[in-house]
Amino acid sequence: MKVHKVEQGSPEWHALRANYHTASEAPAMMGASKQMKRTELLHAKKTGLDRDISWWVQKYLFDKGHESEARARPILEERIGEDLFPVVGTEGNLLASLDGCTMLGEILFEHKMWNEQLAADVRAGDLDAHYYWQLEQQLLVSGAEKVIFVCSDGTEQNFVSMDYFPVPGRAAKLVAGWKQFEADLEAYEPVEAVAEVVGKTPDALPALRIEVTGMVTASNLEQFKAHSLAMFASINTDLQTDQHFADAEKNVKWCGEVEDRLAAAKQHALSQTESIDALFRAIDEISSEARAKRLELNKLVSARKVAIREDIVMTAAKSLQTHIDQINNTLGGKARMPKVDADFAGAIKGKKTIASLRDAADSELARAKIDASQIGDRMRANLNSLVELAADYTFLFNDVQQLVMKENEDLVPLIKVRISDHQKAEEARLEAQREQIRQEEARRLQREAEDRAAAEAKAKAPAPAPKQVEQPVQRVTSVAPAAKVPPKPMKLEAQVTDLEALVKAVYEGRAPISVLTVNWDALDDLVHIHGEAFSMDGVVLQQVAA
Repeated sequence: MKVHKVEQGSPEWHALRANYHTASEAPAMMGASKQMKRTELLHAKKTGLDRDISWWVQKYLFDKGHESEARARPILEERIGEDLFPVVGTEGNLLASLDGCTMLGEILFEHKMWNEQLAADVRAGDLDAHYYWQLEQQLLVSGAEKVIFVCSDGTEQNFVSMDYFPVPGRAAKLVAGWKQFEADLEAYEPVEAVAEVVGKTPDALPALRIEVTGMVTASNLEQFKAHSLAMFASINTDLQTDQHFADAEKNVKWCGEVEDRLAAAKQHALSQTESIDALFRAIDEISSEARAKRLELNKLVSARKVAIREDIVMTAAKSLQTHIDQINNTLGGKARMPKVDADFAGAIKGKKTIASLRDAADSELARAKIDASQIGDRMRANLNSLVELAADYTFLFNDVQQLVMKENEDLVPLIKVRISDHQKAEEARLEAQREQIRQEEARRLQREAEDRAAAEAKAKAPAPAPKQVEQPVQRVTSVAPAAKVPPKPMKLEAQVTDLEALVKAVYEGRAPISVLTVNWDALDDLVHIHGEAFSMDGVVLQQVAA
């Protein structure tokens, strides 16, 4: 907190406050003030003009409140055993004027004038929003642990207090509220203040004079009729403004009074004669017109009020939806805003004037926008955490819509646990896979070792003796023997058809290394045993002519 050396109430203090959002304005900004509407605060901030304060309010409320505060301070100091110092401090764009603060800044003092209802709330430890938003801003600006909230008239007899500690979530809502207020302030267009409207009726009708002596002897009925009908025709039935509504409500009552006066005149005439047809027809016609206009106006007033209320509610609802759509655009399509509750119909209930209807709807709209903005901020923070912590594990977070609604401090551990569990499961799966490969490799090596042993045993076994070929009996004749033809010399040739396969077979143990060297005697035996051709592991051995 930055402390400003200005005295509360001084011109310097007022000048400083003009540049900040003050704690005393917080309840009005949140639409919870009993003394100022949110639209009034917007108007004051936009124009730089504060509301005029009457001398009575200044003397009997403000001045008296400061006197009570000054007398209550030493009472509280004695109770807590510490001195309290008035302080004006700021934090960012927020300002708080503290009635009192301890030397170390851990405890604050806030004083309100004595009234029975507030005293009862303090005894119960339950403050209205009209008070606690101011305390929340004081705690936010000062960083204090608590505020001792006092309601007194400066005497021991009427002195009650309670400890107020910051409520989780309220400070964040307050900051979001001021952010929304700044957005509304930028778009705010000041409107001319309109005095409270009072309905008016058409000009008074002339007194209806009738004298009857068995017949109508004197009457201004025709003039009265013409004037009356003209007056009825001039009554406005197009209701648009508060003035129109006030006029219409007055005219409803006025038309009823005209009906009553005509009925009384008719009765007076009847008391003087048995029947005067023309008189009665005229009176009935005027009375009927007054009644018709009264009923028409009454229906118009009711219908138009309903229409205006519906229009105000629908306009506020559309504005809220536009705000939510803007937030959705910042989420990049990864999640959607949930439904934000707003009771515009309930907010305007009981309000009579158009101005009060709109102010109530605008205050509820601001509250809903603040809630929506906080939800959007939380969702964006959670989406950022997912991007930072789980960029390589998006497949683990198909429930993004549900996850982003959590508090960020709850989501971050959940992300880490889910990733850790996946990594452990994946490591276990890979280890099982590696173990399976090791077992299969061991079995393969076992089979190959057995095959090599069998092959080596077979190679060491003595070659079977060649079969004795029975020689045909040679007959001796007298013919001279033919010259002996020497056998055609043969040679043994090894042709390698796939050298890479041969080397691989030797490397993997599927063929002995001896195949890479020529043992001519063994090859000669193999040729004699297997015939003219013999192949093994890519080597083809065959006899060919020399």
